[in-house]
Amino acid sequence: MRRWNHWARNDEGSAALEFITIGVILLVPLAYLVLALGAVQETLLGAEAAARHTARVIGQAERAADAADRGDAVLASVIDEYGMDAENVAVSVTCIPAGAECPTPGATVIVTVSTHVSLPFVPSIFGLDRATQIPLEAAAAQKVSRLWGEE
Repeated sequence: MRRWNHWARNDEGSAALEFITIGVILLVPLAYLVLALGAVQETLLGAEAAARHTARVIGQAERAADAADRGDAVLASVIDEYGMDAENVAVSVTCIPAGAECPTPGATVIVTVSTHVSLPFVPSIFGLDRATQIPLEAAAAQKVSRLWGEE
């Protein structure tokens, strides 16, 4: 005489249900991780491009007035291209060795771009969007010619 377990009588369809349940539990966090890392990578690439291109334009400009104007134009263009919020981008331009004016002939121009990225789908209630922001910073250096500014 065979004894059948009461719970093991009808096992049809449970594999599909288990697959869907486990799939959703694992797939949703994985999809969010991909979205979050994509947002961070996009903003980081934008900050790095802004620093690199701005330093290059400042270092290769012919005069200090041209350097500032071209640097601002390139910075605005890169910020727009990467979809960053211009209000959240802070730029610092320094020269080594420190001189009275930046850029100076023979100096190295260092441009530092700081920004932050908010994680996707984080609501702004109770300041959660500000609490989950990830700060990012990129820096680039460009050597200015010793003959810079000479006619």
